[in-house]
Amino acid sequence: MTDTLCILNGEQMPLSQARVPVLDRGFIFGDGIYDVAPVYGRRLFRFDEHLARLTRSLAKVRIDNPYTREQWLAHCRALVAASPAEDQVVYIQVTRGVAPRDHVMPKGVTPTVFMMSSPMKPASAEQRHKGVACVTARDFRWERGDIKSTSLLGNVLARQISADQGALETIMFRDGHLTEAASSNVWIAHEGALLGPPKSDLVLEGIRVELLRELCEDCGIAYNLRPLTEADVRSADEVMLSSATKEILPVTSIDGEAVGHGALRGKPGPVYARLHEAYQRAKQTMSI
Repeated sequence: MTDTLCILNGEQMPLSQARVPVLDRGFIFGDGIYDVAPVYGRRLFRFDEHLARLTRSLAKVRIDNPYTREQWLAHCRALVAASPAEDQVVYIQVTRGVAPRDHVMPKGVTPTVFMMSSPMKPASAEQRHKGVACVTARDFRWERGDIKSTSLLGNVLARQISADQGALETIMFRDGHLTEAASSNVWIAHEGALLGPPKSDLVLEGIRVELLRELCEDCGIAYNLRPLTEADVRSADEVMLSSATKEILPVTSIDGEAVGHGALRGKPGPVYARLHEAYQRAKQTMSI
């Protein structure tokens, strides 16, 4: 198989040749930020929104943004052009850089920037037709979920809970309220409206949060971010996941219990169907 091209500190090279010093703070402390941008038909989807989130996270942990928008875009497009896949995901990681091991943030350190592109692995037709299974857990991660940090051990442990049970995701609750899943935002439909948890330090502001607001507006679906209890989720008409790779995906069982009511119990619902169709249209108009 042809070695994948990556970019490390502005230099293009085969992924197998990329090397980072062991004293890089991303390796020692997980002291870094990342983002993942989808690519459809070789065009970056919602690129400016992904870059804005990356910039926000960098600022929150006091790492200088190493590139301008034009430089980021040029690097991303170089990776996309080098890949044979039409649909891809571009991964961007910025760490604080290399320094002697010390918890205090060092001054005058150059950030390490790593980028690569991989073929997108979309949800299967069966998953979209039948929905997916999730399990639940207490949200035991740190309290700055709004920062898209490379320190993902809590998310890894949460995702493994669902993997061990043959489910796709782990939906998490903190103090009885919905936060998010291990690697997805979580939504419910109630009486035809789409509901999600409010923006806070506990929840990553997924790019699809604003996107789904726009899609709901286009589709005439009521949209509201408000506190959601575990009971709200378990009694919802529909439950959905969203992320860069999942797009929007229906959840049809939680902890072995079917989601929904009546004839649609355990099946993807009408709100999901309308949003899925709108999402496919958006991929053609919101990519550069």
